Amino acid sequence: MATKVEGIPSEMTAVQVVEFHKPHQINTVPTPKELGDYDVLLKTAVASLCHTDSMVVEGMFPKGGLPRTASHEGTGTVVQVGAKVKNFKKGDRVMSGIPRNQCQTCFNCKGPDDWHQYCENCEGMIGVFRADGAFADYHVADARTSCKVPDDVSLIDAAPLACAGCTIYRALIVTECKKGDWLAMVGAGGGLGHLGIQMANAQGFKVIAIDARDEALELCRKAGAEHVFDARKGQDEVVKQVKELTGQDGADATINLSEHETAAPLACAVTKMHANMIQVSQPAVVNIPFAELIFRDVRVKGSLVAGQEQSRDMLSMVGKSKIKVETNVFKGLKEVPKMVELAHSGKMKGKAVCVVDESQV
Repeated sequence: MATKVEGIPSEMTAVQVVEFHKPHQINTVPTPKELGDYDVLLKTAVASLCHTDSMVVEGMFPKGGLPRTASHEGTGTVVQVGAKVKNFKKGDRVMSGIPRNQCQTCFNCKGPDDWHQYCENCEGMIGVFRADGAFADYHVADARTSCKVPDDVSLIDAAPLACAGCTIYRALIVTECKKGDWLAMVGAGGGLGHLGIQMANAQGFKVIAIDARDEALELCRKAGAEHVFDARKGQDEVVKQVKELTGQDGADATINLSEHETAAPLACAVTKMHANMIQVSQPAVVNIPFAELIFRDVRVKGSLVAGQEQSRDMLSMVGKSKIKVETNVFKGLKEVPKMVELAHSGKMKGKAVCVVDESQV
């Protein structure tokens, strides 16, 4: 049974995708009027920009139609909860979960915590399809996928963690690395990579960071990567450097965070035989030489985002290990077009975040 929303303005500002392949529009729209049983209404504090937002603009997630309020990386304070919500109350600081209303009946929903994200029957993904996102004064999240933000994590830092942090944290789990193992990251100097470097260091992995932009290589070092290699030197040279560092075996596992056509082959090539290469980036096609798969038996696995329990663990790690999110802060929803411009320039270090409600941060 729907719960009527009370005590908030009838209209709000929202940044929306109105037409595919066109810039976001800043619109005045109705505020949410009803909540489902497991919905949580948040007064948005911070909303972050993710690469997936550009994929939404380009029409790669057409389900549910337009307009669609953007951003699936949001934080805020609980204003009201649905009838069956038990884990949140008014005033709680929350990091929004991305999935909305998973079916709870398919084999993914009945499987492990991090399988729930693969539900093909969910109502939608906020800011992506069928569900509006966090680039608005208020947004609705699902209590079954969202997390309370610990006191030692700021709402500014927590917003990018809703996707970037949850994604790289799960990828680290999927590598099956243990303390002391060599972990390589291709595309390590971006929003996910600089978090992954710090999380890997916190778990005792030996990190090899690989990227191809000066700004990215600088961010790798700032994030704490001791071994940083420039992919512009070519695959043969990078593989040689990694093998010299690791005793000729290669990395015990590799995470690929780059969409460049050479990234997946490089990620496999620096990985030792019979080990895991985790594909996180989402190019239209992932091209991998057959020799890596067959003659070297590199195991390629895809990885999406963490489940709710893993997300809680990730937030706890961020707070306890003092992991720093590199942010480019913009104030007010009207600044979102500038955020997008910076993100597309190739000069941005870390994540672009929009402070929607300064009083909360």
